[in-house]
This record gives sequence, C-alpha cells and structure tokens, in this order.
Amino acid sequence: MSNNNMVQQQINVELGEKEAEGIYSNLAIINHTPSEFVIDFVRFFPGVPKARVHARIVMTPQHAKSLVRALSENIERYEKTFGEIKILGDDKPKEFGFKPALDGAALNKSETK
Repeated sequence: MSNNNMVQQQINVELGEKEAEGIYSNLAIINHTPSEFVIDFVRFFPGVPKARVHARIVMTPQHAKSLVRALSENIERYEKTFGEIKILGDDKPKEFGFKPALDGAALNKSETK
C-alpha cells in the first residue's frame, strides 16, 4: 500500500497513575544488537557512589530511528517557541549525563589512552 492510500488510524492510549508520575533521569545508557536498541534511564546524583536504572526501554532499530526523528522535530519546535536549549559545559568532555555519540576516530583515540 502506498503512503497516499494509507488510512490514518487513531489509537486510544491509556496512561496509568504510576506512569503519569513520570521518572526523572539524568543519564541514559544506550546499547544495541543487530535486532534491538536498549535504553537504560538512570538517576545519578553527585557524591552518591551508586546509581540505579529506573527504566529500561527496548525497541527495534526502526523504532529507535523514529524516536530520534520525533525528538529532533520536537526540540526544533521547542526552540522556536522558547529559544535555543543551551548545554552547559558543552565544550568540556563529560563523564556523566547524556552525551553525543563519539565518531569512530574519537572512539579509537580514547581507547588508546
């Protein structure tokens, strides 16, 4: 079926009371296999030696790519409304928190140190 012939389907999504509270996370650990992406959402506090995974999301590579696209679109809309999101210390390497992926050259360089 071509995109022009697709019928838009409405989905009724239920949000439970516990899930509606949300989970705070300031660290995401992302791993993948050929068939899935695993995203662990962690809450890390400075000075506390232990962090715990509070949620784990497992998805197909196609859904992971769709998530990245949806996040990008929403960040763009957010910044148009509220201004650019500044990442503090963006020029310094971070040891914790959400980080951009390293390219192969940077990864190989860090492994040899």
